[in-house]
Amino acid sequence: MAPSETSRFFRAHVTAITDLTPSFRRFTFGGDDLADFGDPGYDQRIKIVFPAAEAGLDAMPTDDQWYLRWRELPDDARPPFRTYTTRAVRNEAAEVDVDMVAHDVIGPASEWIARATVGDEVLIFAPTTAYRGVSYGIDFVPPARADHLLLAGDETAAPAIATILEHLPPDARGVVVVELPCAADAAYLPRHPGFEYRVAGRDDAPRSAHLLAEATDAATHLVPAGRGGEVEEVDIDHGILWEVPRTAKGGAALKSAPLYAWLAGESGAIKTLRRRLVAEHGVDRRAVAFMGYWRLGRAEN
Repeated sequence: MAPSETSRFFRAHVTAITDLTPSFRRFTFGGDDLADFGDPGYDQRIKIVFPAAEAGLDAMPTDDQWYLRWRELPDDARPPFRTYTTRAVRNEAAEVDVDMVAHDVIGPASEWIARATVGDEVLIFAPTTAYRGVSYGIDFVPPARADHLLLAGDETAAPAIATILEHLPPDARGVVVVELPCAADAAYLPRHPGFEYRVAGRDDAPRSAHLLAEATDAATHLVPAGRGGEVEEVDIDHGILWEVPRTAKGGAALKSAPLYAWLAGESGAIKTLRRRLVAEHGVDRRAVAFMGYWRLGRAEN
């Protein structure tokens, strides 16, 4: 996305910090600038730029070519940024909520999450209230009619799943499968009357074990037996695992489907889960959106 009348950088400061569960921390951002912050709904992706000792917020390019200009900067002159999901927008109060995962400090984002205090400033790249039409920052694009929905991911996908659940109509039906750092984090997810929840804390279990097993089982029960389809494999060490089936106009790829699957989280797990659903269980690949939010052992912007 490039800055325009429908998307731009917003300067904001922390007005409140709320620990929701052991692993989820809500940051409320304020500032007069946020009265123009757009909220298309569902899993709207945004970028948050964090200040660094070597590169403050003013070092961040904010024009139409901001990403290219950012990449051209020396490594130590680049303000770090990460991708998050808009959790709530209150334009009348000029406030935005963003939920982040608090864990051991392993990089600039986790360090900021651990040490941030009220008053700290960030830049947020997001839609404006002038937004109209298709937002390619939204990856939840189900058919007009889907008998069931499968929302599956790890803790990095939980804020997006939570927002999707809150936007779905009461008659939506499906299964939520989420793997979280600990059992107490299950309280983070809002309840939807039409969904079965298969949520577990990772604790000492192998990463992705619950996610892969439960999501595969859910799909097996939600869709009729079908022939497996071909899956174009992605080299997740060198490429981006990301595909959201759309029409040329940006809408859903299908008019209807027995199951629409939205999968997001660690790239290795999501790659395996997508293969299971499409190649082994016959789920139509045009009804599977999959996003590798992060890669184990690698920092992502």
